[in-house]
Amino acid sequence: MTSNIPRLGVLFLGRKRPGFDPQWGARMERAVRETLEKSAFSCFVPEPKANDDASLRRALADCRRERCEVLVVLQTTMSDGRLSPILAQGWDAPLVLWATPEEPAGAMISSCSLVGTHVFAATLRQLQRPFELLYGDPGDARTGRALEEAVSVAVAVQRLHNGKVGLVGQHAPGFIDLHADPFQLNRELGVQLHHFGLQEYLDAVPQMPEDAVGDDVARVREMGLPMEDVTEDDLPLQSRFYLAMRHMMEEQSLDALALRCWPEIPNIFGQWPYLAMVRLSSEGYPIALEGDVDGALSCWMGEALGLGRGYLSDWLEHSAKTITLWHPGNAPLSLCEPVGSARGPRLARHFNDRKPLVVNADLAADQPVTLFRLWRCDNRYHLMAEEAQTLVPRRNLMGTNGLVEVAGRDVEAWFDDLCHAGMPHHLAVFGGHHGHVLRRFARAMNINWVT
Repeated sequence: MTSNIPRLGVLFLGRKRPGFDPQWGARMERAVRETLEKSAFSCFVPEPKANDDASLRRALADCRRERCEVLVVLQTTMSDGRLSPILAQGWDAPLVLWATPEEPAGAMISSCSLVGTHVFAATLRQLQRPFELLYGDPGDARTGRALEEAVSVAVAVQRLHNGKVGLVGQHAPGFIDLHADPFQLNRELGVQLHHFGLQEYLDAVPQMPEDAVGDDVARVREMGLPMEDVTEDDLPLQSRFYLAMRHMMEEQSLDALALRCWPEIPNIFGQWPYLAMVRLSSEGYPIALEGDVDGALSCWMGEALGLGRGYLSDWLEHSAKTITLWHPGNAPLSLCEPVGSARGPRLARHFNDRKPLVVNADLAADQPVTLFRLWRCDNRYHLMAEEAQTLVPRRNLMGTNGLVEVAGRDVEAWFDDLCHAGMPHHLAVFGGHHGHVLRRFARAMNINWVT
């Protein structure tokens, strides 16, 4: 899997003309460097400062040679606005523009950093080049959080443009709303869709090495998951499912995977692969059931943006303020009630045909979550996100069971709007409130934001 800690190229732009307060600009630059040294980022600062066409192109070449994934651009003293189109020409990934504050005392204009950054931003927008923007003192914790968010958006955009999603089989029967178009995926998002025959996966499952299966079964036992009407004899096949999916993702360099999990797999093997999928999603492998490619990309987006672990759920029912989230037992353990608690994860049989093996669990109550979805309709991609709070479910449903409250919105009217916008029947569910960062990501990707 791709590391979520990117390498930053930090570009301090200089100026040839004298003016402003060079001492204040130098102070801000030192503060930025100190802040970045204390951060989790790996940083490269090209030297000397770029202040004209030739020096800027050399700096960009140095950043590419150092394998920088994101470029953070600062002008702690206002630089030359003519450099902005050179940046757009020489760096094809989103930029992070960071403006630093003025000297708070005295009558002199000290830096014009925000003005210079505004010039760059307006020019980049006219050139249709995505960028992220932040303004603040390097020593302020809020600035640090804003930098992390801006970088996460820039990284996710770049990684999605170079992403690769796998589809095993096709969407589940009748779920036409999950159909994927490989050409539009690549044209709009830059993503490659690699299609694998379901038989390829079915053949791989029994071929997993016996020693690897035995070791993996031991790891599952160590998880201490209670069993309801299943036994340890059901675990080796789940380990084969898990190892075959993980091997496919790693061997094929897939960022996300969508699997047609029914009807063939339980009919042929006598088991559903949902424990395997729970484990993969819990470990940061974005995976979607029922052949939902855009759903898999939704989960991958959450991973790339640093939102933690997520999964796909049906929107089972709703009231004016709440939504019942349900799926057949596939949520990552981090989102569920604790293992060993009454409604924590339990290994069980499928609610419908009573075949093993699903993970029955309630979503942990009184937690913030974000519901979002990427989808294609009317020949373009859309994204929506809504923040919510989990409640104790009203009913004890088998599978993954959750109840969320959505504040400040008429859920019944919202559902009607989303259906008319063509949103498919799966929602991505992630812990925490992340609507703001998802909106920024949609803007950077030129994806239509649905409110």
